[in-house]
Amino acid sequence: MTEQTTDPLHGITLKAILEQLVSHYGWEEMDKRIRINCFSVNPSINSSLKFLRKTPWARTKVEELYVEFIRKGK
Repeated sequence: MTEQTTDPLHGITLKAILEQLVSHYGWEEMDKRIRINCFSVNPSINSSLKFLRKTPWARTKVEELYVEFIRKGK
């Protein structure tokens, strides 16, 4: 029997999370919600991914925002 996970982040990549959040909120709102330079100074998916992969606290904040986003029903 296969065990089901209740982790909302299971099976989703950081890139997919970031793309969905940026698509919904936009870079300006992302910067307001999570104050990091990669969202305010020449923002891009690639530069943000590079920073988030190196910075655990920032990645955690993005993942928390995503969980809140999907729990509200997008």
